[in-house]
Amino acid sequence: MGVETPGSQSSLHRANLERVVRAVRMAGSLTQAEIARSTGLSAATVSNIVRELKDGGTVDVTPTSSGGRRARSVSLSGDAGIVVGVDFGHTHLRVAIGNLAHRVLAEEAEPLDVDASAAQGLDRAEHLVNTLIAKAGISRDKIVGVGLGVPGPIDVESGVLGSTAILPGWAGTNPRDDLSARLGVPVYVDNDANLGALGELVWGAGRGATDLAYIKVASGVGAGLVIKGQIYRGPGGTAGEIGHITLDESGPVCRCGNRGCLETFTAARYVLPLLHSAHGTDLTVARMVQLAKDGDPGCRRVIVDVGRHIGSGVANLCNLLNPSRVVLGGDLADSGELVLAPIRESVSRYAIPSAARQLEVVPGALGSRAEVLGALALVLSEMGDSTLLDEAPPARTALIV
Repeated sequence: MGVETPGSQSSLHRANLERVVRAVRMAGSLTQAEIARSTGLSAATVSNIVRELKDGGTVDVTPTSSGGRRARSVSLSGDAGIVVGVDFGHTHLRVAIGNLAHRVLAEEAEPLDVDASAAQGLDRAEHLVNTLIAKAGISRDKIVGVGLGVPGPIDVESGVLGSTAILPGWAGTNPRDDLSARLGVPVYVDNDANLGALGELVWGAGRGATDLAYIKVASGVGAGLVIKGQIYRGPGGTAGEIGHITLDESGPVCRCGNRGCLETFTAARYVLPLLHSAHGTDLTVARMVQLAKDGDPGCRRVIVDVGRHIGSGVANLCNLLNPSRVVLGGDLADSGELVLAPIRESVSRYAIPSAARQLEVVPGALGSRAEVLGALALVLSEMGDSTLLDEAPPARTALIV
């Protein structure tokens, strides 16, 4: 390709190609009319670009229907590249492999004590990735990147995991660089709440929203924030630490050193002991939710109280950011209206009325897969388009721009 000067027709053409590829890459598949709406390009320009990309093998075009009318669905070619997602939870490791057309080709999870050691965790991740690649018969040179999720604060610039009481064996490590060296491909890393938000935004209950918050309640409490369709991390990567909003200055001491944080009223480590006398010390959130569904009054009361406290934190988010949708993830979301109704009630009570009226509170659609699918989406959002376009043939005709 020749040298492109800013403002030249060739550079403008390249920019339009990248706009179309990115729109399709993030959505999985779009009709040509949807591409035109999302990119702001004219229908004629989109038609010419799609034809060019199809001729170059970058996209596949298949007949479909939209609004009862015939249309053409555009998706990236299944041969265009492979992305890998790796999600570390506190008690599990999950890996997924997908293509750029948003098709999951292989996925597997295994129990793992992630807290013990970063090296052990990454050893298992490397092994599971290699196993799935071999089983799926995928050529390693097709892998364009790996998304990595960890349940802790990440410095998004350096990739270093911050000091945390959640993952003491990982503090100060750089799982991004370590896994990249092991697998020989670029690795993109983020915390589990942000990846849950990305997963629901691309594949689940967040589809169609441009501003949302994904709330994950597990060993800790975090929020993944999406503003104008993009994850908002803040300059230090710690945006969304909703778990440390103060609800009661005389409340329990939190792991952060403050008293009465939202986390101390909602996280599993604080909530489950309330039910140990009735249900034993091996009680899990998933089991508590099932018992509540079966009518256990103690479990139902605890879940309602947790929902009320989460709603107080969500009300603060509404007053500050005014999101259009809140998605509740994790095992707690399986309790449905038992937890969602008190969240909405607290939001109605504590949020500015105009913000509360515009807010939709829904359960996550992806369950325990939200974070690993978000890891795939992270690669899709961070990877560049240059590699995909290098093989595209030059334009045969001048394009309308």
